[in-house]
Amino acid sequence: MPHISDAKYLDGYRLRFVFDNGREGIADLSPMIVDDPRPVFATLRDEAVFRQFFIERGVLCWPCDLDIAPEYLYFLVFRDDPNLRGLFGAWGYINAEVAV
Repeated sequence: MPHISDAKYLDGYRLRFVFDNGREGIADLSPMIVDDPRPVFATLRDEAVFRQFFIERGVLCWPCDLDIAPEYLYFLVFRDDPNLRGLFGAWGYINAEVAV
């Protein structure tokens, strides 16, 4: 499983991630934070709170006891990479039929 080595705030709800395998890229977390009506990430809709993120043991975390699995962030960053479809299918992030 990938872990996050570094993350930098870009703008809005976009972060640039560096993973422990050396790959890096950008993920827009606004669909999860702003567009999802469930209350779990409601605290992060305040951009000042969102910017308080930190990396702890390879996981993206916030002081309000929220975190996001690094493998899900890896999926968000690289979901268009056809070489990773099998991996993302195995993790359950894409339909297994697509992963073949």
